[in-house]
Amino acid sequence: MNPVQLTGPRVTIREFHHVPRDIDALHAIFGDAETARYLPFEPRDREDCADQIALYIDEAEKQPRAVYRLAVVLTADGEDAVPIGNAVLGTEGQRAAFVGYALRKDVWGLGYATEITRLLCEFGFETLGLHRLAARLDPENLASARVLRKLGFQLEGRIRHDLFLRDTWYDALQYSLLEEEWRAAREGIGG
Repeated sequence: MNPVQLTGPRVTIREFHHVPRDIDALHAIFGDAETARYLPFEPRDREDCADQIALYIDEAEKQPRAVYRLAVVLTADGEDAVPIGNAVLGTEGQRAAFVGYALRKDVWGLGYATEITRLLCEFGFETLGLHRLAARLDPENLASARVLRKLGFQLEGRIRHDLFLRDTWYDALQYSLLEEEWRAAREGIGG
């Protein structure tokens, strides 16, 4: 495996480790009903979170690597700190990928999601040579919609009945950002 580490001013995105610290941190996100309300699954128990991290490590060892499911820590706390969130970039062929993130609710509203998404965009466009990034979100997730728009993602449309969960169909909003839009925005802010 070629470990990924993306470092920003306030957050560092790194590989998950199958250790109690990372398992507990993922459970604090995926196991919390309020945090999981915008995620495409029911809240998960600790054992499920341990299984998820094992899957993330297996995915990281595949060649070529198609999915990056990564831990988010505060840069000031060091790369082995307790994660405050997770980030994902999954390739979809034709130089395209999807991005996403989930954060512990006690760190919502502090700007970390914007920095995470910016680091994922930089990784996707600059390191992986992608042409298109996409993100899907619950139409009620207004904070994530603001993050995407701030970074230049364009709303492509509403996907009706995209997810069936809790005996209900849910719609999704699809956003995308193209490589040339990313580069133009970076040049506009000093590159």
